Amino acid sequence: MLISLNWLRELVEVTLPPEQLATVLTIAGFEVENIEDRRSQADGVVVGRVLECERHPNADKLSVCQVDLGGENPSTIVCGASNVKGGIFVAVAPPKTYLPAIDLKIKSAKLRGVKSEGMICSLAELGLEKNSEGIHIFDNAELTPGQDVRPLLGLDDVILDLTSTANRADALSMVGVAREVSALTGAPVRMPEAPQTNIPVKKELKVQGVNEGACPTYIGTMVEGLQIAPSPDWLKFRLQGAGVRPINNVVDVTNYILLEWGQPLHAFDREKLQKLAGGKSLSIGVRFAQPEESLQTLDGQTRKLTEQNVLIVANDKPVALAGVMGGEETEVDGETQNIVLEAALFDPVAIRRSSRAQGLRTEASARYERGVNQAELDWACRRAIALLSELANGTPTAQGIADARPPQKDWTRSIPLRLTRIRQILGQVQRGEGVGELEAAEVEKILVALGCQLNSTKPSPNLEWTVEVPPYRARDLEREIDLIEEVARLYGYDRFCDTLPSKSEPGSLPLNRQLINRIRAAFRGVGLTEVVLYSLVKPEMAQIEIANPLLSEYSALRPELLPGLIDAFAYNWTQGNGALNAFEIGRIFHKKDKFTEMDAIAGIFGGDRASQGRWVTGGKGEPLAWYEAKGLLEAVFESLGITVEYRPDKGDARLHPGRTAALWLEGKRLGTFGQLHPQLRRDRDFPNAVYAFNLSADLLLDVLAQQAKIIFSPYSTYPALERDLAFFAPVEVTVGEFTRAIQKVGQPLLATIELFDRYQGQNVPEGQRSLAFSLSYRTRDRTLTDEEVEPVHQKIRSALIEQFQVTLRS
Repeated sequence: MLISLNWLRELVEVTLPPEQLATVLTIAGFEVENIEDRRSQADGVVVGRVLECERHPNADKLSVCQVDLGGENPSTIVCGASNVKGGIFVAVAPPKTYLPAIDLKIKSAKLRGVKSEGMICSLAELGLEKNSEGIHIFDNAELTPGQDVRPLLGLDDVILDLTSTANRADALSMVGVAREVSALTGAPVRMPEAPQTNIPVKKELKVQGVNEGACPTYIGTMVEGLQIAPSPDWLKFRLQGAGVRPINNVVDVTNYILLEWGQPLHAFDREKLQKLAGGKSLSIGVRFAQPEESLQTLDGQTRKLTEQNVLIVANDKPVALAGVMGGEETEVDGETQNIVLEAALFDPVAIRRSSRAQGLRTEASARYERGVNQAELDWACRRAIALLSELANGTPTAQGIADARPPQKDWTRSIPLRLTRIRQILGQVQRGEGVGELEAAEVEKILVALGCQLNSTKPSPNLEWTVEVPPYRARDLEREIDLIEEVARLYGYDRFCDTLPSKSEPGSLPLNRQLINRIRAAFRGVGLTEVVLYSLVKPEMAQIEIANPLLSEYSALRPELLPGLIDAFAYNWTQGNGALNAFEIGRIFHKKDKFTEMDAIAGIFGGDRASQGRWVTGGKGEPLAWYEAKGLLEAVFESLGITVEYRPDKGDARLHPGRTAALWLEGKRLGTFGQLHPQLRRDRDFPNAVYAFNLSADLLLDVLAQQAKIIFSPYSTYPALERDLAFFAPVEVTVGEFTRAIQKVGQPLLATIELFDRYQGQNVPEGQRSLAFSLSYRTRDRTLTDEEVEPVHQKIRSALIEQFQVTLRS
C-alpha cells in the first residue's frame, strides 16, 4: 500500500524523517519496499505569471513569452505549447533546475535565434501525468510569482511503499497504519471525524433478501441532490499519492474511505438503478449467481457468472459483483444527481471464490479477502456521508439496513497472558551493558499502545493478565502466543539477546537423504543432468484429478515420470539443443483401492555418442549402441554397489520389444530399461537409438539402506588364472541365466565372468548361437594352481550341459 506521509501526519504526529520511519516500520514487520520523495520531482520549479505572449519571429509553432518569476525583470521563455497565453499562472523551471521525470537539466539556450531562460512545464514534465496536451495552467488567480509550486501540485509529499503481512488486514488503511505508527512511536492517534446522522427509513429503499452467510451486514443509503464536479485539490493529491486516479467528487469519496478506513464502498446511480430494476421502489439484496446469468462490469467486460459469484441485486436484477466490482449500467457519471451508497461486510471466503471465478482482483476484493473490521463499518459509512454532504452538497434521505452481526460485546476477544510464559519464549533482553528480563510495566505499555485493555488476575512474581483485544485486531490476535509475538515485535527484535542452545549437536542428513544424494551423484557421474518436471499432467494421462486446478491442461497428478522426460527430450531436440541426457527423482501418484504416492527414478538419453570430434566418422553422427547404453546404466549400479539382473520384457509399448529388459534386484522388480520404440521415435522425430529407464526409488533405497554399513574387504594381490569357455546354446536361454549358473557353481574361486563373443549364423546349428565367456579364478591368500582350478572349471562345464543342454566347443 502507498502511504502518503502528509496524510499520515494528519492522523498521527510523525516527527521522524522518512528514512528513519521506514526503518522502524520494517523492523516491526511492515516492510517498506521503496521511498518516493515527490519533492524532488519539482525541486526549484516556481510559479510564473505570463505577462506577454507573442509569436516567435522564426517559427510558427513557438511563442515568445515574458514571464514574471518574482524578480526585478521578467524572464524571456520560448514555449511550444498551444495553450500558452498572457495573464495566466504557470509552473516554470528556471535555468539550473533538474526535472527527473524527463531527465533534463534546464539551461539558457537560443531557440531559433531567441534566447530562452527556462521552461514552462506541463504535468507530464513534472511526473504527474504520462502525457499532457499542453502546459499546466493554475486556476487560482491569487498566486504569487516565484513561490514554490510543489504545495500547489501535491508534490510536497513523501510516499512510502508499505507491504503488510497477510494476517494484518487492518494495515490496508491509513487509520490502521497510523495506529501502528502510534504504537511504535508513542504519538497519539487523531481519528477522522464521522458525525452521527439520523436518516429516516423509507419504503423507496429496502434492504432484504440478504444472504447472511455471504453478507453479514448491508447498509444502503440514498443520497440526493448531488452536484458532480471535480474533487478539491487536497482530495486529488491524497488519491494520487496512493496511486488512485481522481474521477469526480462522489467516486473519489468512496475511494478515499477505502484508503482511509480499509472499508470498500460503492455508489449506484439511483435513477439508473430504478430503470434497471423496473420501478421507483428499490429492494436491495445479496445472493449467489444463477446459471446463465451475466453482468457487464465497470471495466467494460460482460462476464458470464458462475454459482460461486456473489451478486448485489436490485429487485432481483444483478447490478454489481459483490465486494469486487460494480456494474457499468448503474455507474455514477456527470449526469448523476442521486445515488444509493453501499456499505457492507462480505464473507472473506465467499469473496475470494467469487473473485477467483472471474479472474478479477481489485482493491476492494483484496480487503474483503483479508477481512474488514465489522466494528468500523458504521463509522466509515457516516464519514462517507459527511464528505458527500461537504463536497457534493448531497443530502441523505433514506437508509435500509440488514444486520446479522453478533452483539457488540462479542466483537472483542479476551486472552489470558502470563509474564512467565513471555520470558520463557522471548528470553533475555539487552539493558545497557548488561542483560535482563522483560518487565511487567514494559509488557503493559506495549499492549496498551496496541489498543488492548489489561486486567491483572494474579499478582507478582507469577503475574498474569486478561487481555481484551480491540475489534480491529480480533482477526489477528487469537492466542497467547500472538500477544507474545506483538510484545517482541514492538519491543524490537534487535534488542533481544542472541542465545545459543546449552547443548548443541552437529547436524547431519538423515540416511534416506544421504542415499538419495548418493543416487544423484551416481547418475550425474555418468553424464546425466538432473531435471525437475511438473507433477501435474493432462487428465487423460492420469488416474487422479485435482479439485481446483489452476489450468485445465495441468489438472491431474502424474502416475509416472517417463512421459514428462520424453516431452522434455522432444522440446530440447526441436529447439536445436541436441539430445537431452537427463534423469529425474520425483513423486508419482496412483489410485487403486486408495490413493497412494511413491518416489520413482526415470531417465532418458541417446543421440550422437560422439557429438564432438565428428571428423573421425566423416562428419556423421553415430547413435549409441544397446550395450553402450546398458553399460552407462551398469556404471551407475556399480557405483552404488548393487548387482542388477536383466530379463527380457515386452510390457511397455513405448519401448522396442526386442531391446527392452526388466531389471530385478534381490528377487524384486526394480524397473525397466530399453530403447524407445521405432514408431514413437518417428512420431516425435527423435534421433536414432534413444534409451529410457524407469526405476522404483523405494526398492533401491531399501536395498542401499541394508548395505549402508560399509565393511572393508581387501582385494587379492595374487594373479588370476583365466579360462575360456565356448559353447553352442539355445537362443531362448538368456546370457543372464548362463551367468547366474556359472557363478553359482564356480564359487568361491570364480572371481569374474565376462562375455566376449556372441555369434549366430553360418556353421552354427539352427535355433542356437555361439557364446564365449572368459572366467577368472582368484583367491586372496595364494596363487592358484591348475590342479585347483581345473576341477571347478570342469564342474561348470558339466552344469551347463546338464541344465541347458549346451554343446561345448572348448
